[in-house]
Amino acid sequence: MKYAAGTDRGLVRETNEDSFNVIPGSQEAPYVFIVADGMGGHNCGEIASRTAVEYISDYFAQNAGSYMNAEDSGFALKKLVEAANQEVWEKSLETPETNGMGTTLTMAVIVDKTVTIAHVGDSRLYLARSGEMRKVTDDHSYIEELVRKGSLTREEAEKHPGKNIITRAIGSSPELEVDILSLTMEADDMMVLCTDGLTNMLCEDEIFETAGNNQPEAACEQLIEAAKKHGGEDNVTVIIIKCE
Repeated sequence: MKYAAGTDRGLVRETNEDSFNVIPGSQEAPYVFIVADGMGGHNCGEIASRTAVEYISDYFAQNAGSYMNAEDSGFALKKLVEAANQEVWEKSLETPETNGMGTTLTMAVIVDKTVTIAHVGDSRLYLARSGEMRKVTDDHSYIEELVRKGSLTREEAEKHPGKNIITRAIGSSPELEVDILSLTMEADDMMVLCTDGLTNMLCEDEIFETAGNNQPEAACEQLIEAAKKHGGEDNVTVIIIKCE
């Protein structure tokens, strides 16, 4: 398996409120890939995303064996993300500046060929297989709800001014609904995890073509530069994983 990650502030935002981490796996520990897109005034989105990513990363650093031995890895991952939510929620109550902060979270945990995915918000995970790429995660956003109800077409949604309003975020409340998904990796599969700073600037075909035709590190660099050429209106974070 080959993988790489990259992040950039973009051309408009003063700070980078995205966070990410890649934890290499072994026979005793899973591979872990995390992206998070923070939100909140006074640059507190950076605090929210970093807190969530660090909390989850610390867990795997100290408890990888227990995750590997969990009878239900999906349930274990759900409980971990709920605990990270509580951590961000409690930190948001510490000062008036941090009140209301939150973050998206999309992560993949790989053990052997099994990929367990936890997802909250509108960051995304794509799977490319047999020459086609599909979005595995569902956006938790106001516009996506309208699309699902048939009130907006997909084309209208792409241009809607409210497309960045999310309906679920880590740290926005003490209770959290987490999407848990699972898939089995096959030879030549590719996964792309990214924040909306990428998907709002580039169409899925361009992401698929760039990620598929380059090694992961070069693909990450090229996708970030392409997002900036298209306006770079938000922070951009991307992780690419290729199964060989």
